[in-house]
Amino acid sequence: MIEVTRMNGKTFFLNPELIQSVEGTPDTIITLVNNTKFIVKESPDEVVSRFIQYRRRIVSSLVLEQKDKYAQS
Repeated sequence: MIEVTRMNGKTFFLNPELIQSVEGTPDTIITLVNNTKFIVKESPDEVVSRFIQYRRRIVSSLVLEQKDKYAQS
C-alpha cells in the first residue's frame, strides 16, 4: 500500500496494483482499473516514486524468500 493525501489534507492508503494512470492536470488525478478517480496533493512524480518503492519492497521480500528456501535445501 502507498499513502497519499486528499486535497482536504486527509491521508489514506491505496493499493498501487490497482492504479491504471496518474495525471497532472494541474492537480494529480489517480485513476484505478475500475475507473475510480482520486485527486491527491502529491505530484505525479511522487506517486510514481512511491509505487516504485512499493514494488522494490515486494521484489526484495520475494528474493529473500527464495534465498531462505534454497538455504534450507
